[in-house]
Amino acid sequence: MNETPTAPPAAIAPEFMDVEGARIAFRRTGAGPAGAKKPGGVWLGGFRSDMLSTKAERLEARAREQGRAFLRFDYSGHGESGGRFEEGTIGRWTQESLALIRRQTSGPQVLVGSSMGGWIALLVARALAQAGEADRLAGLVLIAPAVDFTEVLMWRNLPEAARRELAETGVWLRHSAYAPEPYPITARLIEEGREHLLMGAPIRAHAPVHILQGMEDPDVPYRHALALVEHLAEDPVAVTLVKDGDHRLSREEDIARLLAAFDAIA
Repeated sequence: MNETPTAPPAAIAPEFMDVEGARIAFRRTGAGPAGAKKPGGVWLGGFRSDMLSTKAERLEARAREQGRAFLRFDYSGHGESGGRFEEGTIGRWTQESLALIRRQTSGPQVLVGSSMGGWIALLVARALAQAGEADRLAGLVLIAPAVDFTEVLMWRNLPEAARRELAETGVWLRHSAYAPEPYPITARLIEEGREHLLMGAPIRAHAPVHILQGMEDPDVPYRHALALVEHLAEDPVAVTLVKDGDHRLSREEDIARLLAAFDAIA
């Protein structure tokens, strides 16, 4: 559920916004005359990723070309934002996302969620609809959406030793193919994640959805994405399966598919 972060460009400094005591870093591009009537874009990154990932950078560049507004940010404990990663939960990161969207964007938005960000995008869509703000949703583009990953993709596959360590210490260090050092998985992350599970009941996005999924993804199996489609029975959904695609989908041909999906929601 990770994407390797990149070093921040020295010439581009982030802005910051306080959300429930956390200093959240964000970058935003305002709409130009050509894109003033088009929906803006919001990047929702993956677990332990940041807003300087390749896909986020390329999406913002495309939005800038089209004159469309674009917002990207780091969850607390990620990238340039404050806070400790170990204190993060799905609920907290969802609330931060809602706060940024409400305060730093206006009008309809295309939510682009990568991996964990796909789950958060759907939680944000549900919260906006429940608050009578479904008109803020122009569409969702979900890249390898790791919906319910803390339970379905993580907890259910944990070895017994890892479960025991979580029960005894509250933390388990997980090795990753995307980083040289292991990172902490907390019991709180798993337990709080159960309050936000979506699978097992109908899911509404309240807007068109386009899912991009690699069939060689070792972290989010493509069958997980197909199960999500079945849960989105009331919304129009398009799925692009990339036969040789991995979890990141960051090759040039993958990014071309992502940009096309973003462009199509206008």
